[in-house]
Amino acid sequence: MNDAKEFWALVVDVWNTGIFGVDVGQVLLALGVFIVFLVLRRLFSTVVIAILHTATRRTRNEVDDKLLEALRSPLRFVFVVAGFYAATRVAPFPEAVDAVFTKITRSLIAFTIFWSLYRAVEPLSFLFDRAVGLFGQQGLRDSIRGFFTKVVKFAIVAIGVAAILEEWDFNVGAVLGGLGLIGMAVAFGAQNLIANLFAGLSIFVEHIFEDGDWIRSPDVEGTVESIGFRTTKVRRFDKALTTIPNVKLSEQAVVNFSRMTNRRIYWLIGLEYRSSAEQLQQVVSGIRDYVMTDEAFETAPSRATTMVHVDSFNASSIDIMLYCFTKTTSWTEWMAVKETLALEVKRIVEEADASFAFPSQSLYVETLPFGKPEPFPSEAASDATTPETEPTSSPAKVATDAGPDEGGNDSES
Repeated sequence: MNDAKEFWALVVDVWNTGIFGVDVGQVLLALGVFIVFLVLRRLFSTVVIAILHTATRRTRNEVDDKLLEALRSPLRFVFVVAGFYAATRVAPFPEAVDAVFTKITRSLIAFTIFWSLYRAVEPLSFLFDRAVGLFGQQGLRDSIRGFFTKVVKFAIVAIGVAAILEEWDFNVGAVLGGLGLIGMAVAFGAQNLIANLFAGLSIFVEHIFEDGDWIRSPDVEGTVESIGFRTTKVRRFDKALTTIPNVKLSEQAVVNFSRMTNRRIYWLIGLEYRSSAEQLQQVVSGIRDYVMTDEAFETAPSRATTMVHVDSFNASSIDIMLYCFTKTTSWTEWMAVKETLALEVKRIVEEADASFAFPSQSLYVETLPFGKPEPFPSEAASDATTPETEPTSSPAKVATDAGPDEGGNDSES
């Protein structure tokens, strides 16, 4: 009987001391409180957020929808933090344990705040456009906005980590000061990284190019896929991906074809030398009239230069220069305009009874390169067959006379 009482007393003692000196009943109560907050969290996700989504869909802009979707997870996590805090308040933990729980709660609160800010950066990135608009610009492009979004996110993460470390009594200032010497050593080894970072910033600030632009540098030609902190990725036209350090793109000449206002057509049309002046004038007038009246070409003098003139007397042709610009900058549309123009030029030349020239060469022969031809038949054979008869005409003389007539006179080949 005494053993049973002692065992029961032992059970009561364990129940009372429980965990960290708190009886098990209070611990179970704290756990129950935490579970209640988890249930409220689920209710909040299915009911409250659904109501908020319905309200945001009625607005004209999409910013509130994106912002609510981004903050969904942090808002749900608020109930976890609140449940943990309420559970630690229900049970009277010892002072040392309570201090640890307080630090955990403060760290969770700081984590939730900076997590919310991190998630809200992307939906609120449109504010970058308005901020830049205050300085007279039209707004940032998507690539510039994406770059600064990454910078802001990195800053939020760094500040959030520092805030949490401060809650656990880490002297962040002293740590950063101690890392100063190490940072100097690292900086010498990371010169290229730092140079590429500032080169990337200069690309954004000067608006040299952006994602989707067609560029050409001494190293690569293609479409820009992404601009990062250190490198820029360019997709070549053969679909190969090229990664170039930002420093090279900021220091070299970069041609941005996507910024063209018009596309140029510059041809030299060669006609034969036998073309008359009237034919040349007819061809020039026909081409000029077509270019100036067709809507595919930019003919306003303030926007583009259009010239159709007889340009030069070339080695094998009389050249007509065609210099004009199309309104479209699309490569495929430009090729279609060029094809139509080429067919029209062919028709104009044919209507003028002129012909296109091609490279040719005239050869003038003063003398034959093989020497004097031998007489045929030979004089000896003639003397042997007809010793008593003198021929009326010498075959040698005839052959000799035939040489200059065929080779001595000027002939064009």
